[in-house]
Amino acid sequence: MHQAYLYEKDKNKNVRCKLCNHFCLIAEGGKGICGVRINKEGELFTLVYKKIIAENIDPIEKKPFYHFIPGSRSYSIATLGCNFRCDFCQNYGISSVSNKPDDVFDTTEINIEDIVNSALKHKCKSISYTYTEPTIFFEMAYDTCRIAKENGLKNVFVTNGYMTPDALNMVAPYLDAANVDLKGDENFYKNLCKAHFQPVVNTIRQMRKLGIWVEVTTLIIPGYNDDKETFDLLAEKLYEIDPDMPWHFSRFFPVFKMSDHHPTEIEIVHNFREKAIKYGFKYVYAGNIPGNYGGTTFCPKCEKPAIKRIGYTILEDNTKSGTCNKCGFKLAGIFK
Repeated sequence: MHQAYLYEKDKNKNVRCKLCNHFCLIAEGGKGICGVRINKEGELFTLVYKKIIAENIDPIEKKPFYHFIPGSRSYSIATLGCNFRCDFCQNYGISSVSNKPDDVFDTTEINIEDIVNSALKHKCKSISYTYTEPTIFFEMAYDTCRIAKENGLKNVFVTNGYMTPDALNMVAPYLDAANVDLKGDENFYKNLCKAHFQPVVNTIRQMRKLGIWVEVTTLIIPGYNDDKETFDLLAEKLYEIDPDMPWHFSRFFPVFKMSDHHPTEIEIVHNFREKAIKYGFKYVYAGNIPGNYGGTTFCPKCEKPAIKRIGYTILEDNTKSGTCNKCGFKLAGIFK
């Protein structure tokens, strides 16, 4: 076990975790909602420090990031656990942690320095804290971010955006980019994720104020967030923050507790993309659709294809470090 960051004690040996917006009050011997933070005699500890459940080299486009060092590779890591309970979780095998303490140790022990050295060895430009929610392994992510930064690597979170302002402010000096899921309205979060909508919007806003590059992903699930009212709400919130933020719409496939549902029709995903473009967003993408045109970046000024993609592969880059070769317009993002 490793001492946790960002928590408060009380005289009854309870602790209040301050990493995410659940603000779990944990009695002695108990765990938080994430299942990987435990109160031992009035002290909060993380059970997953240096304990990896997933470790891969991914194209940065897989996260997805289309405006953050396109074409680069990212060293991707995760531990067990999550602070959401999404019925449609694609990684439920590692995000759902039982109450048995031994389960959290069924992982690979690794030194933080080895993560950074592996990323450098494989010529990755960044380390991604992904697959599960990085907030729940914040101590490990934070310590890795610091060493990665010292060695010239970028750091990115793929996150549900439920971290507290304190946690975000703490990691911000070392965090370069984040892809944040904005899943639906309050009813969607409450019923399908056991969480709330507004804290996620607040996180996106704070990230942009702190200078962190943000791309947003919305998974379109038929019958739950594919209505006009939900689109209008999400569009209003995101446009107010920054219409230059790339917005990725992703196709849903049946999984976990929603295995009996139907996949999203491809036309619906493309329709959402078109609606977002008409709303005024400059960079909008349709994903999880093999071989589709929705992954191409178009120049907002001359409307020519700036970066053509199929899946995670760049077919054609008509820019110089993010500047359109046709008209000289500088695309939003981090391209070097």
